[in-house]
Amino acid sequence: MKTRSKRYEDSVKQVQQDKLYQLKEAIQSLKKMNPPKFDGSVDLHFHLNVDTKKSEQMVRGTVLLPHGTGKKVRVAVFCKGEQEKQAREAGADYVGANDLMDKVAQGFMDFDVCLATPEMMKDLSKLGKVLGPRGLMPSPKTGTVTQDIVKALDDVRKGKVEFRVDKQAGIHLSIGKISFEEDKLYDNSIKVIEALNEARPATVKGKFIRSLWISSSMNPGIRLAI
Repeated sequence: MKTRSKRYEDSVKQVQQDKLYQLKEAIQSLKKMNPPKFDGSVDLHFHLNVDTKKSEQMVRGTVLLPHGTGKKVRVAVFCKGEQEKQAREAGADYVGANDLMDKVAQGFMDFDVCLATPEMMKDLSKLGKVLGPRGLMPSPKTGTVTQDIVKALDDVRKGKVEFRVDKQAGIHLSIGKISFEEDKLYDNSIKVIEALNEARPATVKGKFIRSLWISSSMNPGIRLAI
């Protein structure tokens, strides 16, 4: 069994395991932990009261983080003609139509977000088995299928992120870097929690968020009072 590092053990001692923390207090505790030798991410981990076998309870949406994620996001845009030119001028990392689709079909996945124009979706659906499991398939529901590629690119650069419930009824989302100021991590966290509550399916009865944890890279998580 792999032993835990002294740095990690020191961080564990700073967390009261049986306590439910308020968000600001939890962020303060994360900032006091001994960090790894890189600027780790800060993540929220939700466990929801949903039945993922029911399509109407598949929670999915987007949220614009007021202070971004702190990460450089690589964007692939599937489009043609004038919109291809606009996407390149707007700074998309990868732009193309059938040529880019062929590249992805052959295993190229060096991007974090996919955008597409509506006309591309019929052909792009052929990559569903490749993009879908990775949560990269563009969708009108999340604004990643759009005629306004420039605005969609701008939103992604500003900190628009997508969330989607997994088979275990969990949602895991980065809300910044440990180097962020406490207020920025708090603002981003609140935006995510608000967006998730707005995405609550109408068929869910009782408590929607069963549990919520916050953690930073290679350090223990802290359970939050909901």
